[in-house]
Amino acid sequence: MKKILAINSGSSSFKFKLFTFPDEKVISEGMADRVGLNGSTFTIKVKGEKHQEKVDIPDSETAVTILLENLKKYDLIDDPKEIIGIGHRIVAGGEEFKDSTLIDEKSLQKIYDLKQYAPLHNTAEADVIKAFMKVLPGVPEVAVFDTSFHQTLDPVHYLYSLPYKYYEKYGARKYGAHGTSVRYVSQKAAEIMKRDLKDLKLIVCHLGSGASVTAVKDGKSFDTSMGFSPMAGITMSSRSGDVDPSLLAFVMKKENLDADQMLKVLNNESGLLGISGISPDMRDLRGDMTKLEGEKKKRADLARNIFINRIIRYVGAYTLEMGGLDGIAFTAGVGEHDFGVREHVMDSLELLGLKPDSVANKENATIITKPDSTIVGMVIPTNEELMIERDVVRVAGLK
Repeated sequence: MKKILAINSGSSSFKFKLFTFPDEKVISEGMADRVGLNGSTFTIKVKGEKHQEKVDIPDSETAVTILLENLKKYDLIDDPKEIIGIGHRIVAGGEEFKDSTLIDEKSLQKIYDLKQYAPLHNTAEADVIKAFMKVLPGVPEVAVFDTSFHQTLDPVHYLYSLPYKYYEKYGARKYGAHGTSVRYVSQKAAEIMKRDLKDLKLIVCHLGSGASVTAVKDGKSFDTSMGFSPMAGITMSSRSGDVDPSLLAFVMKKENLDADQMLKVLNNESGLLGISGISPDMRDLRGDMTKLEGEKKKRADLARNIFINRIIRYVGAYTLEMGGLDGIAFTAGVGEHDFGVREHVMDSLELLGLKPDSVANKENATIITKPDSTIVGMVIPTNEELMIERDVVRVAGLK
């Protein structure tokens, strides 16, 4: 039986899903964690059962070798030749890649070269691609870029009000992220609404550890909250979202921080964690899930309220920019499971005719608005790996 691998790499890990072709059935998933670090593990899920082992994984090639060994061990493949395609999520494609692409040595080098836009991710992702090229030579590999979906943005939306020469010389512009997720969710939303995606004005709220709000108009990305990097936009788990640059210069002088140190604060010490002083995890800040009191509860509530407020700002702006709104979809960890966040965002749209269904919302139902609501609210679990698998089939021309 033919199979396709979808790989989602991080800076020191990669997750995988193994699909059968052409029926798109997931027969296994798992991850190699802490690659190149102490305490590395490999986890694989087969028939609902999770198997984890502590194993030394010094580099990407070792991780790929261990993956193939486990696929054989658990009878998921008899021969590596059953794998007819491999898809890779790549964070940054810059302006170079406007669509998913078949990987060769030239395009692989371009992915390495684009590391300046995502230094923690592109290099690690390219290393995994290189490892698969060595271990499974001849198998078509496809790069699926988070930024490609947002290449339809107009210059009005993607340019910053900086000297134009910085865009010309360095590509200083908005690139966005979560494009693969938004592409899947918007298509799914159209199916749920029984409408043609090209006729819809949608907003997708991808609310996970990284969080973004994207306007989708006529089936294309119209605007998105993340910017030159995934740090911009709304408040996130430990990322700041939008901040006045003058304030950063002020803090750097007061705290005697250099640029790299300030970026670390913005990426790792800000957001929900920075405001609450408790946790970057929204579940730790929810009153119905934790027993916080006094100053801790006050700070936790403040962090949640700021998170919600920033979402509403972007939803409101995008609704006006698109000239209306047909549907709003919530996805990723917080978006799929935190009914309180969804409730507050939907409440802000009641003046436009959105009618929340509080019971459906608390039950995490697919449609969380009433039948006569002029705007359809939806909860749609994202499936980036399925989009990666489909892009492998499309781009590699698999039959």
